[in-house]
Amino acid sequence: MKRLFILALPVLVVACSGGPPVPDWKMNAQSALERSTNAWMAGRDLVEQNEFQHARDDIAATGKVDLVIRAELIRCAARTAALVFEDCAGFDALRADATPADAAYAAYLAGRARPADAALLPEPQRAVLAAASDTAAASTVKGIADPLSQLVAAGALFKASRATPELIAQAIATASDQGWRRPLLAWLNVDALRAEGAGATDEAARIRRRIALVEGQPR
Repeated sequence: MKRLFILALPVLVVACSGGPPVPDWKMNAQSALERSTNAWMAGRDLVEQNEFQHARDDIAATGKVDLVIRAELIRCAARTAALVFEDCAGFDALRADATPADAAYAAYLAGRARPADAALLPEPQRAVLAAASDTAAASTVKGIADPLSQLVAAGALFKASRATPELIAQAIATASDQGWRRPLLAWLNVDALRAEGAGATDEAARIRRRIALVEGQPR
């Protein structure tokens, strides 16, 4: 999960490395962003909202618009990982100050990126967008080591109507392995609809039982 946070706050280094001490706001913002994303994945909305606001306030206090934009994109990326279809409102409010790379990433998260945007995206999302086929894209996603980046890529492909059964299965496995309840339920519901649409009633029933199990766990 660290990769996306490093994208937002790229100068986080430990004080003992010989450089100047790291300002408190950087450490506080990074920790709050991590807690916010973890809470979102677990389905704890109030915690997510509070932690994200703490992170955003710390970053905004510096006047660094570029980092506020990236924090908003991190939040939207987590929503893409969980298949939430809504505008990236926090980014849209700051779009006038966004770089081409920021705008390309926002389009990617919404499933609206163009092939020409690939060069502007962070790795490994660049390779996913550049994949020649849906099957190749699914294979590229499977090779992404970072679980959050993998689910973000899977969600972006789903929004772009490029999801294959293999991609869905991989997203379910990743969310399950991480214990991320919200994206797991989202992807399981997609898989259940896929099975029902294919007439695989036994498989669909099995998936629905798994959904019931996850939903029955305490928050």
